[in-house]
Amino acid sequence: MAHKAGFVNIVGSPNVGKSTLMNQLLGEKLSIVTSKAQTTRHRIHGILNEEDYQIVFSDTPGVVNSAYELHDAMMRYVEASLKDADVLLLITDVFEDSMNHKETLERIKQLKVPVLCLVNKIDLRDQETVAKRLEYWQSELPGARILPISALHGFNTEAVMEILLELLPESPPYFDKESISDRPMRFFISEIIREKIFLNLKKEVPYACQVEVTDYEEEPNIIKIRAVIIVERDSQKGIIIGAKGRQLKFIGIDSRKDIEKFVGKQVFLETFVKVDKDWRNNENKLKKYGY
Repeated sequence: MAHKAGFVNIVGSPNVGKSTLMNQLLGEKLSIVTSKAQTTRHRIHGILNEEDYQIVFSDTPGVVNSAYELHDAMMRYVEASLKDADVLLLITDVFEDSMNHKETLERIKQLKVPVLCLVNKIDLRDQETVAKRLEYWQSELPGARILPISALHGFNTEAVMEILLELLPESPPYFDKESISDRPMRFFISEIIREKIFLNLKKEVPYACQVEVTDYEEEPNIIKIRAVIIVERDSQKGIIIGAKGRQLKFIGIDSRKDIEKFVGKQVFLETFVKVDKDWRNNENKLKKYGY
């Protein structure tokens, strides 16, 4: 049997389950997941390898109307994913009446590559509502395959995989067959810490945070990590540190537990907080932080 390989790019509105789906299909948690919209900021490749195929999944930020330079950078990841997809996975859910970013939907309608539209979270609504959402998307995208799923519970994800393998082009692998991503370890550690900030803090503060892993030292029995949480305001720094440093301590403890699961080794984690004013709206600063 000929080897298949290709890029399966995942796009959709914020908080419809794109990252949950990629993690489910990979069987590995690469993308951070929270209940807050716009958690994903980067384009993250997750690589699924079997003997006769390699699927390069691409998780992207939710499509948004720009309010910051950061949003512009996030949307560039989405635009790139529309250009280089071998198969496009458009994710919506049973609560979304129509895609919030009309321009992106129009571009999807013009694509020449196969489109698979997945209506997620079907376990949270009645069958009649689900049927109406499926009908709506079939009328919007008559050339696409429409499928109901629950990414969180794995419902119909095997059917998604069967369709993807059918649609995938014949090709040699794009990456080493032992790779699970093209991102370095420091990136995933910074994302784990950022996830814990989202889970532990409310309102605007998590959106104003960026995490940099400044030191990563691997010893035989332990990995020593130093990470800096960047915020925009002194007031945000105070909130993250918390009274007597308790909030930062909680974030550090939660982060260390998940990092240890990810790297498979004991971890010593130091976290610090610094202010870099208006970093989300400064193109040079965004480049410095990898956007």
